[in-house]
Amino acid sequence: MDIRPFLSDTAMLAEVDTLKQAQRTYSDIIDDEGHQYVDLVMEGGGMLGLALVGYSWVMEQMGIRFLGIGGTSAGSINALLLAALGPRDAAKSPKLLEELARLDFWSFVDGDSDARNLIQAFTAGAGKIKLAFLGAQVLDNLNERLGLNPGKAFLDWLSGLLAGSGVHTLADLDALQATTPAGLRLRSGQPLTAAEAGIRLAMVAADVSTETKVVFPEMASLYFAKPQQVNPAIFARASMSIPYFFEPLQLRNLPQGPEAAAAWLKVGFDATTEKGGVPKSATLVDGGVMSNFPIDLFHVHGRVPTAPTFGVKLQYDERRRAIDGPVDLLGAIFNSARHCLDYDFLHRNPDYRQLVTWIPCQRFNWLDFAMSRKDRVALFREGAHAAINFLKCFDWARYKEVRAGTAAAHNA
Repeated sequence: MDIRPFLSDTAMLAEVDTLKQAQRTYSDIIDDEGHQYVDLVMEGGGMLGLALVGYSWVMEQMGIRFLGIGGTSAGSINALLLAALGPRDAAKSPKLLEELARLDFWSFVDGDSDARNLIQAFTAGAGKIKLAFLGAQVLDNLNERLGLNPGKAFLDWLSGLLAGSGVHTLADLDALQATTPAGLRLRSGQPLTAAEAGIRLAMVAADVSTETKVVFPEMASLYFAKPQQVNPAIFARASMSIPYFFEPLQLRNLPQGPEAAAAWLKVGFDATTEKGGVPKSATLVDGGVMSNFPIDLFHVHGRVPTAPTFGVKLQYDERRRAIDGPVDLLGAIFNSARHCLDYDFLHRNPDYRQLVTWIPCQRFNWLDFAMSRKDRVALFREGAHAAINFLKCFDWARYKEVRAGTAAAHNA
């Protein structure tokens, strides 16, 4: 599939070349090829996640590679692909861009005709009466399966993409992540192992049956008896399960016994006091209902990091909302729930504002799975330009000075 429209913005390409020539410093972790390594956290946002490909494309063009990679929903999908489509020092965005160009996103809307009709009408801006009529036709879907779309088409696509890179199981992915780029080290010369550098994947989902924020794959043993045999695409399927749009990921026969109870206790669920003991089943939905921008994933208090955590948001924060009716109230309640943890972390750690890029995506519909090629290209470019503008301004030395001050205050 032709990817030239995505890369035909001559101004964008010129700015990338100018940045390359400036040879700016973005991290204290490097490798033999001269790559600089950072952590990356990406916000969820449905189809707006296409902008994340533009962002990561620019980063990789600049020789930046990723250690800890995390996100929610669309951010988790991009995180998994950046981690799984090759070794850490390889550029993944060219392959992602090829997928973006040829993929039929509408195929992910794999519900019945009633569900597809409702979604088409909603994204086209149909009136309330028409939406109410079409909504009545899908009540059986919601009652029986708790969602309009099974999500199988998405899972099959992602599983196939991972398989093309030799990743069929979590064990395959772990082996890939344990491979250390040649000469991975601090600028001082100290060599680093994968663990010391912080190579890690973190995908956020929400277990609404136990009110637990789930981070895969590190919490996979809570939900799967043999987590190393699980296809990592399942984790992304959990993280992107937009409530009612997709069926939740429902898991049965969760691991039981003392070891399972101890593992649940580590995440704040005390099976000795909770009625029913260790959970026997779980219902997982989009992690965005709890933390849509989990920027705290790789934060360590009380020290200056050797690599920054770059964060990408898919829209500007809008903290004021007019509540003029029950629909407005429901939307405001949902948005408050999915943003409050992230807002709280940024409030308590204001230095992270220097690390976060806001991509202006407001003019695009986040549920438009039938998005035109023109809008796909536009979203890619929005992400690319946002990354360019961020890299022009980010001052790694200055940021470390700020973190030294916060670390000293924390340790006092």
